[in-house]
Amino acid sequence: MRGEVHVRADVRRVWGLVTDIGLPARFSPELQRVAWLDGADRPVVGARFEGYNRHERLGEWRTVSHVVELDEPRVFAWAVTDADGRYGEPAPDPARPMATWRWELEAENGGTLLRQSALIGPGRSGITLALERWPDREEEILAFRSKELRAGMEATLQGIKVLAEDGS
Repeated sequence: MRGEVHVRADVRRVWGLVTDIGLPARFSPELQRVAWLDGADRPVVGARFEGYNRHERLGEWRTVSHVVELDEPRVFAWAVTDADGRYGEPAPDPARPMATWRWELEAENGGTLLRQSALIGPGRSGITLALERWPDREEEILAFRSKELRAGMEATLQGIKVLAEDGS
């Protein structure tokens, strides 16, 4: 899944916003807060951060994300893992994430084309559990979760656009 927005701000300005790991929690209906782990204080490949999430149907949970790609100021990506074993055995390996999220930035028309994408899997997640429990409702489950993730993505993209263009 993917979303994009044109931001009337310099790529460097937008880069500073998208690499602030706490920023999405300001806009996401699910992500509540984020903190660096292991003494990290900025994105570098291999750095880890934890995220705390809440969903009315799924409850609350923690994830551990690993920065897997960083090409300043063009690409920032992280793999989300189930380090605590919420969806089965603990799965801390970023090579088998629950999801991988990615920002891509490109100079465009005096501003920045900002893209956000998410790839679900291949590791276990809440979607895996729902599909195991209700295999006959696969299409409905996937459509519902995709709609939720797209709404959160759009809110985050629009929030970053406003912040970047306002200079806040």
